[in-house]
Amino acid sequence: MKKNGKLIVISAPSGAGKTTLVKHLLESDLNLAFSISAASRPKRSGEIDGIDYHFISKNDFIKKIENNEFVEWEEVYEGSFYGTLKSEVERIWKEGKHVIFDVDVEGGLNIKQQYPELTLAVFVMPPDVEQLEKRLRARSTENDQSLKTRLDKAVQELGYADRFDVTLVNDDLEKAKKEMLEVVKVFLANK
Repeated sequence: MKKNGKLIVISAPSGAGKTTLVKHLLESDLNLAFSISAASRPKRSGEIDGIDYHFISKNDFIKKIENNEFVEWEEVYEGSFYGTLKSEVERIWKEGKHVIFDVDVEGGLNIKQQYPELTLAVFVMPPDVEQLEKRLRARSTENDQSLKTRLDKAVQELGYADRFDVTLVNDDLEKAKKEMLEVVKVFLANK
């Protein structure tokens, strides 16, 4: 894979605010393009294939794993695979842009491991687990069981924060946006 740009990995437990922070970075003038992940799960209401995710069947996802077509992938929940296609990173680099990822913690660490010199890995930390639960409940996309599964996974993921280059606590969104922008600017400015 030709390496023209840098990689910005934003990871966090579900509900910590990473997607909001990624959108903020994409609205900046930092020449970033969003890496659209592949997912084997069904589309949710309002999601668009090729915009929100590249939705592919579980069988096709497994074939792509076997063919080494992913930069990273993971079975996040039983039967639900998520990953980043190498072709997606190459597409963005061909546009002369830096790649920004909104990925789970394992995926973020896998990208950093593959491209240690090109990657800035940022862990977005929620203020606390209670706040995380409030944010997830406010989405109204979870039933009690899926909420429990996400919270259990979140608690586990919090233990990975020290493996990232930067940990950013999202207890004040405007402050977190400014901090994120500054951290990424500094990383991209270093050759």
